Amino acid sequence: MNETLLQVSALTKHFPILAGFFSRPVAWVKAVDNVNFEVHRGETLGIVGESGCGKTTLVNVLLNLMKPTAGKVIFDSIDLYSCSKKELRELRQHLQIVFQDPFWSLNPRWLVKDIVAEPLNVHLKLKPDETIKRVEELLDMVGLPKDAVFKSPHEFSGGQRQRIAIARALALNPKLLVLDEPTSAIDIFSQAQILELLKDLKERLNLTYILISHDLSVVHHMSDKIMVMYLGEVVEYGAADDIFNRPAHPYTKALLNAIPDINTESLDEINELKGNVPSAVNPPAGCRFNTRCSEVMDFCAGKKPLASDIGSGHTASCHLL
Repeated sequence: MNETLLQVSALTKHFPILAGFFSRPVAWVKAVDNVNFEVHRGETLGIVGESGCGKTTLVNVLLNLMKPTAGKVIFDSIDLYSCSKKELRELRQHLQIVFQDPFWSLNPRWLVKDIVAEPLNVHLKLKPDETIKRVEELLDMVGLPKDAVFKSPHEFSGGQRQRIAIARALALNPKLLVLDEPTSAIDIFSQAQILELLKDLKERLNLTYILISHDLSVVHHMSDKIMVMYLGEVVEYGAADDIFNRPAHPYTKALLNAIPDINTESLDEINELKGNVPSAVNPPAGCRFNTRCSEVMDFCAGKKPLASDIGSGHTASCHLL
């Protein structure tokens, strides 16, 4: 876990807002702004934040599904944005994603054998009997019966469909697996099973995960490191236990305080973070969290805070530090 698999430097993604007869950009949506982090081989990085903070845009840019506005991504010693189309095609085998909603990420007209075998057909060109054998192995790996190969997605529950999606993502033995809220669209019992399956697969196959989730409890359970995002920026980054046991940024503290526990009896007892996320078109000056922060100071709106090293790789961007 000391070997760096993914290194992200100053990654930025802005979307233009077009207007006028010539459709010229009149403003920019600052979805991801100057993000820096690294992921070591064999570890899990959890990315958390409210809706609209830029989590999904970040991973789409990481996977080269969207071109960045600026920045660099080094994956397994290869610059993802400077490599040739042939190199990128080969790299895609090692970069796979499991989407949020298993009801829409699987083609309803295809049989399970076609869904799981799609990456095999694109990259390996196996014989039909070899393909079926590999699909059966993958289904067994995720806890599904082998005879599921000739069934359709509608014959499975939400949790089982997500297992099919995981099997497809593992077909090419990837080095990095992105999990985009893999349990948010399924029931609570299936969530627990999927999380334990992912932990087991990580150990057995020596996988590296990037996990996106709104659920901080899930992220803490799964992750070695956690990155907290707010309005396109990283506000705190560090080991999962450090983030949970000694959060440094007011936004991280607010997210943790909003988690209900076993003694919570009603919604009124939950410390909900007040206010809405500001517009990414015109984010607040200085610290972007200053409009909602309970510990805001006069100069927070005038000066952007720098990342402060708290120790052991734990950093946070706040003037209080």
